[in-house]
Amino acid sequence: MSAEITWFAALLAGLLGSVHCVGMCGGITGALTMGLPAPVRLSYSRLLPYLLAYNSGRIMSYVTAGALMGALGAQLSGSLTPQAAISIGRVISGLFMLALGVTIAGWWNALAGLEKLGGRLWRHIEPWGRGLLPPKGPVQALGLGLVWGWLPCGLVYSALAWSLAAGGALQGGGIMLAFGLGTLPTLIVMGSAARWLKQMTRLPRVRQVAGALILAFGLYMLFAPGAHQHHTADHSGHSHTR
Repeated sequence: MSAEITWFAALLAGLLGSVHCVGMCGGITGALTMGLPAPVRLSYSRLLPYLLAYNSGRIMSYVTAGALMGALGAQLSGSLTPQAAISIGRVISGLFMLALGVTIAGWWNALAGLEKLGGRLWRHIEPWGRGLLPPKGPVQALGLGLVWGWLPCGLVYSALAWSLAAGGALQGGGIMLAFGLGTLPTLIVMGSAARWLKQMTRLPRVRQVAGALILAFGLYMLFAPGAHQHHTADHSGHSHTR
């Protein structure tokens, strides 16, 4: 799978998976903005810089985590043949996307255990954001977003598993950047259309369609024809030029 297709798929996964964000992150967005002065809260033009700052910090944390996971994955795959590393990476990514799909669709919370493990790390990170509440300006809102980005979330963990198989820090960070940008529209408009969004994302059909499309991504990663041969050919071609 080329980098462009991978990033586009990550963008779509973030966009479709963001129906999962409304319940968890919607409450966080509300909590972050409730302490702002009324003239800021009640004016979307004045609130928007805060929302952009929150979400920019969140995406920066995603990119950092993605780069770390990509670097870790590259180290772990260093002792494997290129074909084996690619195959294992595709299986890991595909399985996590399948788990995310059934979770988003509401058929089974396949990521609950992973979110509980992430909660242990979150207990150590969350206090860092308390001193920034309420934010006195967009810079402090950016700091809150940096903390918010480490909130335990199965949707994020699925994308991070994808980054683990990306092949390097740059590729892993790029996947999480694309994923984060995919979640951005839902979380930006949440302040002005929260009630409508919650009603929409609670509809079983909306969640099931989003989950089914994410399942399709996972199946593509696992069973896309010709992907392994393409990468093998690339590596064999490089070996001949050395």
